Amino acid sequence: MPVVKLTDTFIVKELKCPEGMARIEYCDADRTGLYIEVRATSPGQGTYYLRYKNALNKTAHQKLGRTTEINLAEARKKAKQEKAKITIGADPRAEERARKAVITYADFFNDHYLPHAKVHKRSWNRDVQLFRRIDEIFGNRRLNEITRQQIQKFHGQVKEDGLSPASADHHLKLIRHSLNLAVEWEMLDKNPAARIKQFNADNKKMRLLRDEELQRLLSVLHANNPPMVCQLALFLLSTGARLSEALNAEWSQVSRPSRLLMVPATNSKSKLERGIHLNDSALKILDRLGTEGTHANLFINMQTNERLKVVGKVWRRLREKAELPELRLHDLRHQFASMLVNAGHTIYEVQKLLGHSDTKVTERYAHLSSNTLQKAVNTVSIALMGSGRAAAIEQGELLAA
Repeated sequence: MPVVKLTDTFIVKELKCPEGMARIEYCDADRTGLYIEVRATSPGQGTYYLRYKNALNKTAHQKLGRTTEINLAEARKKAKQEKAKITIGADPRAEERARKAVITYADFFNDHYLPHAKVHKRSWNRDVQLFRRIDEIFGNRRLNEITRQQIQKFHGQVKEDGLSPASADHHLKLIRHSLNLAVEWEMLDKNPAARIKQFNADNKKMRLLRDEELQRLLSVLHANNPPMVCQLALFLLSTGARLSEALNAEWSQVSRPSRLLMVPATNSKSKLERGIHLNDSALKILDRLGTEGTHANLFINMQTNERLKVVGKVWRRLREKAELPELRLHDLRHQFASMLVNAGHTIYEVQKLLGHSDTKVTERYAHLSSNTLQKAVNTVSIALMGSGRAAAIEQGELLAA
């Protein structure tokens, strides 16, 4: 370990490992503990290190940087800073080992988060899909190496890559939720994703049918009786049920005397049991299905004799025939709600029939009641105008007398 006066010139010209040696250390005469390690495999360049005694009075070595990355002045400055920390009890190497002991985000997600999500989230498969993109950026990074700025940049980049603001928010929410659990499980000190603002774009699509469009759709659905998808669509229109609720519905859950289809908590979006009210049209649809007593489920694929699962291809043909190429099956639930509102039913009633746990979700339909409200306010006008005419007549009779 030769002690030399390290200079910029020495570093440029003298960083060589003597023949027959694998490595050599050039110790700085002006800064105790600072040295450059040069390996035979990398002549002309080396690595700055600080040699120091740790709390156990054992010699330790802290890497400061390569000669190709920082200059001599920067190395001396870093060495001075590290020695100052060591003087007050810090141990750079111990801190480095502790940092490296933290697992990567990918290992955390697969070994800790995912097993938890499979038990507590019905949508854990969606988390797996979202994490594929997250994994590309953060998978190999240790939990404590992920910064708030990196997450914000990723959040914006997802949107720039062409995904919707809502999709970008879903990625952010998964990062925030998973890292919250890391903090809860004492695997991370604080969550860098906390309080990062979402885009919160209003992307709620609601395709409502005009009267002539609704009649066109009904004509197609009735003309193509049975196929099962037609009955399914009519059932959604009649009840406002979610597609998954209808596809998973079983005859054992139908009560004709109570006119209810009970949706178990396992099939309910709110994770609570709820009842779908069956009106006359819904009961007639159930009568036409022809699956009661022979199958467990209401809606059956008559070719496979199994529960109806894939409906997209048939639905596309039906909506194109009705000249409604963009109409989604979920829009039939919206149509059910709009018909209720425009018939004068309250938002509270619509909320209960749709199975919404929060009125805020139902309030998107509030604007549909404008015609109903206009009719309501007109009743006051009629009453006032009627009272005015009656008063005028009465006044005229008094004057005549």
